Amino acid sequence: MKITVENGKMYVPNNPTIPYIIGDGIGRDITPVALKVFDVAVEKVYNGQRKIEWLKIIAGEEALEKKGEPLPKETIETIKEYIVAIKGPLTTPVGGGYRSLNVTMRQTLDLFVCFRPVRYFNGMPSPMKHPELLDVIIFRENTEDVYAGIEWPYDSKESIEIKNFLKDKLNVNIKENSGIGIKPISISGSKRIGKAAIDYALKYGRKSITIMHKGNIMKYTEGLFKNAIYQFAEEKFKDTVITEKELTEKYNGKIPDGKIVLKDRIADALFQQLLLRPSEYDIIVAPNLNGDYISDACAAQVGGLGMAPGGNINFNTHVALFEATHGSAPKHAGKNEINPGSIILSGAEMFEYMGWDKVKKVIIAAIEKTIQEKYVTYDLARQIDGATKVSTSDFGNRIIKNMEEI
Repeated sequence: MKITVENGKMYVPNNPTIPYIIGDGIGRDITPVALKVFDVAVEKVYNGQRKIEWLKIIAGEEALEKKGEPLPKETIETIKEYIVAIKGPLTTPVGGGYRSLNVTMRQTLDLFVCFRPVRYFNGMPSPMKHPELLDVIIFRENTEDVYAGIEWPYDSKESIEIKNFLKDKLNVNIKENSGIGIKPISISGSKRIGKAAIDYALKYGRKSITIMHKGNIMKYTEGLFKNAIYQFAEEKFKDTVITEKELTEKYNGKIPDGKIVLKDRIADALFQQLLLRPSEYDIIVAPNLNGDYISDACAAQVGGLGMAPGGNINFNTHVALFEATHGSAPKHAGKNEINPGSIILSGAEMFEYMGWDKVKKVIIAAIEKTIQEKYVTYDLARQIDGATKVSTSDFGNRIIKNMEEI
């Protein structure tokens, strides 16, 4: 059966059909393992009363081979139709070929939030003395900024026309051999991701939201991003959102129950503070490029992208595409050695999004137990003393074993 949306609310049947994309490269190794883990977790929690019906769809290299294009229209339409989907990594050619399929899917489906939770799992190797202090959720704006794909080669007709226009009309000189890219950031796009972050914070009891920006330099794009979110919070959430100034002057630095602190940080300062004072941050909302950087930097603090979940969500239409956050790693493809943690944890977030919170809890508990047993894939084993290095499939099977014992 299909997940449906009525009057702005998502309804999930007991046996929803969820499309999945295996992905390129290591996708063939990790995605089947993840689906197996998901099925066992659902059975564990609901004892046959609920079940996922998996529907394979294609994108990337498999689609190019079978359909002659990397992202067939029917793949996009199927995700729209079934509301929630999950995928493995997709290869993006560097310096040519087709555009990033990840970016294209986010823009085509208007998945304006890249949802990236980052937390520490006990037993994970980390370069930090206290990685457990970091527990953040990044709301990265997914459709605007320099990732909008509005760019041209330095010698293209469009690039030359733009450079001539800037020189002739605005007295702005750009070197002739410069490529050109446009950085659009809108008030409406900034407000809607601000709303999504505030709604999430209220629903799940998070205490603060930090706007990450470089508005001191890019005043009319990233400065606009910051100002639009503050303005929206003042207009729509005046009773629940307070600023840092109000926190100090009215509440003596203590966040009252039911209130959320909205603050902002310059991007480079935030990178430092997440290393020095990670416990001061909770939800981070950022423009596209900054959000990309900070998501992966935070993941490194708690063990790397191998254990970093993510999803791309439109909180208005409810369409969501969860994904492995790392690349397709072609040199490891087919070797049954890659860590499937990212896509498994992304699936856990997917279940919470569907309202199946208990499934998420079971998956996370089993993964954490498996890591504590030091029964891990090579990327973690080389960093953990006394670890047993295992294959992708064996790691998944141990998670299932631990799940059944919980």
